[in-house]
Amino acid sequence: MNHAPISGRLLICDCDGVLIDSEAVAARMLVTELQALWPGVDVEPVVLPLLGLRIEAVLASAADSVNRTLTPEQAAAIRRSVEAAAVQAPPVEGITQALAAVPLTKACASNSFSSYVDTALQRTGLVRFFGDRRFCADMVANPKPAPDVYLAAARAMNVDPSNCLVVEDSVTGVTAATAAGMPVLGFIGGGHATEGQVETLKRAGAAIVFDDMARLPALVEHWLQYATFETR
Repeated sequence: MNHAPISGRLLICDCDGVLIDSEAVAARMLVTELQALWPGVDVEPVVLPLLGLRIEAVLASAADSVNRTLTPEQAAAIRRSVEAAAVQAPPVEGITQALAAVPLTKACASNSFSSYVDTALQRTGLVRFFGDRRFCADMVANPKPAPDVYLAAARAMNVDPSNCLVVEDSVTGVTAATAAGMPVLGFIGGGHATEGQVETLKRAGAAIVFDDMARLPALVEHWLQYATFETR
């Protein structure tokens, strides 16, 4: 059931891992591509903790960690492979119903590039919840964990950051939203998530960590009523 949006409040969702269940797909492709370039190097333990960063940052950090190098051309080719695989991922289970039940205007804030996010939202049909309210890494000076993309969304929608509720699945994203002065819900229901993420997301600033999108409408309702998730 769709509701008339409540003015002055905004729900901002990350894309990968919150709207589309793509992080596990992206991680597998990153590992596959890097192992092909660096035979014999165990890259998976290096790559997985970096999910949520821009692909270029993941690749640069991974290369440094294993004392290897990547040319700009190699990095660009890996980005294309990762995006081509990830954009085919399905929506996160329950996200369509959850978004339909939340009585807020919605925006998407992603560390991916605009063309990728647009394709993902169109293919999954989730674009109907966001329209052109998407803010991406190629639209701001600094990607997550900097707060730029979240602040850009708040400015564009003329909503105070404290009145923007964010849903994020990574430490990188939670850090960015917290730095923007926004309350954050941590989501660990994607295919890449682990129980260990509960505490890491909370340490990064997530007020609540949940693993089922069916809970999102109630969490939003609680925030609308009390403007906080703090226990009293």
